[in-house]
Amino acid sequence: MKHRHSIWSRYGVALGVLLALGVSAIPAAAAPGKIKVVAAENFYGSVAKQIGGEKVNVTSILSDPNVDPHEYESSVEDARALAAADLVVENSGGYDDWMDKLLSASPSSKRVLLKGFDIAPTKLPDNEHIWYNVDNVQAVAQALTESLKKMDPADASLFTKNLQTFGASLARVRDKIMQMNGKWHGTPVGLTETIFLYQSNPLGLSVLTPFEFQKAIAEGNDPPADTVVAAENQVKGKKIKALIYNEQTASPITSRLQDEAKAAGIPIVPVTETMPSAVNYQDWMLSQLTALDRALGK
Repeated sequence: MKHRHSIWSRYGVALGVLLALGVSAIPAAAAPGKIKVVAAENFYGSVAKQIGGEKVNVTSILSDPNVDPHEYESSVEDARALAAADLVVENSGGYDDWMDKLLSASPSSKRVLLKGFDIAPTKLPDNEHIWYNVDNVQAVAQALTESLKKMDPADASLFTKNLQTFGASLARVRDKIMQMNGKWHGTPVGLTETIFLYQSNPLGLSVLTPFEFQKAIAEGNDPPADTVVAAENQVKGKKIKALIYNEQTASPITSRLQDEAKAAGIPIVPVTETMPSAVNYQDWMLSQLTALDRALGK
């Protein structure tokens, strides 16, 4: 599947500047006492910071939930950060191919690269948004811990302790999902795109929106006409109890669907691909689940 994130034409300028600056010759080296970690997306940066604590310096590239990540354009600053990184975490799976382009422009035999999509034990068809599954994020946290322990053996016990703390906090998200499954199992909902399937499945929700509609929106394409009609009829006929709306992949079609949901009195639950600032991964997931729980209870 060719996702909008993989369109390299948007990133050629940054790569050209990177090469012109000779950044590829800069070795990856940690700041004194700290391991330099670069995360393609801020939710991975959040996990890395929670595992590494004061022993890591984390830079997250995609960090604005108000910006469509599909329209992201990398910068010279991103290229420099990657060139100097000791450890890089990206999603992969077609979501952030621009990272691979930048990394290949600054090769380093010392840099460790972790790919969330490859690590994730649970993958859905044509759906690279693996961080919406708590077990997948736990697996990424485990991989981060193992990598940090190898890079900094003296602090291995700290990283292990932080992983345990992180795992315990993820239990709150799992508990919320189980609780909601018991309340709302089988409840019909609509999705504007595929990202929330990683949670709607364990929640036991019945997603009525045609998958081809969700997939097209996720890829930045116009959905097939018949799927648009089906999604709109589900809303107008009040066949769904909530519309789960990805705020970062808005289009005229999804905006119209949102307006129709408002007119029909159907609760709209916004979700984002990028984590809001000033929160951590688990609080982000909990806040969205809580909002959905309340909406379904109306």
